[in-house]
Amino acid sequence: MATPKRKVSHARTSQRKANWLGALSAPATMACPKCGEATLKHHACPNCGSYRGHQAVKTKTEEA
Repeated sequence: MATPKRKVSHARTSQRKANWLGALSAPATMACPKCGEATLKHHACPNCGSYRGHQAVKTKTEEA
């Protein structure tokens, strides 16, 4: 197994962590065209169940 020959400095460690943490972001959301609720892109709306203009999922309010 490979072993480092020298200690990694705090500055180099911080730079590596900053690059990784800076790349993290929240998932992309959009407003549902039917009801206006915020939804994840390429997913059915959890509020009304529509996806790309048609009813994809039955919601709890429709079943009752």
